[in-house]
Amino acid sequence: MLLMLYLRDLSYHPTVTQNPILNRINLEMEPQQLGLIVGPSGSGKSTLLEILAGLAPATDGQIFWREQELNYLYMQQLGGLVFQFPERHFCGKTILEELRLGHPELSGDRMREALEEVGLAHLSLQHSPQDLSGGQQRRLALAVQLIRQPHLLLLDEPTAGLDWSMRRQLVSLLAKLKQQHALLVVSHDASELLEVADRCWTINQGELRPIEKEALQKI
Repeated sequence: MLLMLYLRDLSYHPTVTQNPILNRINLEMEPQQLGLIVGPSGSGKSTLLEILAGLAPATDGQIFWREQELNYLYMQQLGGLVFQFPERHFCGKTILEELRLGHPELSGDRMREALEEVGLAHLSLQHSPQDLSGGQQRRLALAVQLIRQPHLLLLDEPTAGLDWSMRRQLVSLLAKLKQQHALLVVSHDASELLEVADRCWTINQGELRPIEKEALQKI
């Protein structure tokens, strides 16, 4: 079995907290898989994604990518994180500006490829991100990360705040994206995401446990 991502005893325990936020996390994912982590608010889900995106170093433990151990600086190059409600973080006045943030020399072809991958190639690059529908804004946030060509897409509550139709469209898009990328998704609600998940875990108070999809459906 070729592992894409392997976490061994990953912990995060800031000195200001009495208990660790993440406690000896072990996780394995293979290429072209979508991993789903389900847990309540405050369980450590977002913190885990931030560590895997290289936004914070773990206190202890190891992260392996294709059998090579990496620190958080390398994870910044490998992982692309889409925050919960990413539309709140849009800074560009147009789609063009949003895609080019941090990439001033980005070619038009690369932008079109990213938009095509998320189903937004029909939109004008001069369109304002704020005028897009909620589902289109989530797709644009994914395109912003795909521009970076990450090996691991990290999504924090990707269906939050969307209506039923937009959630279904986004789940279909994630099923398409996992054909080319490894995806790790965290959510408090597993309902729609279960159908496209390959591996599932629950997390509570920093403790991560594997769970079968059938068992997760009953929770």
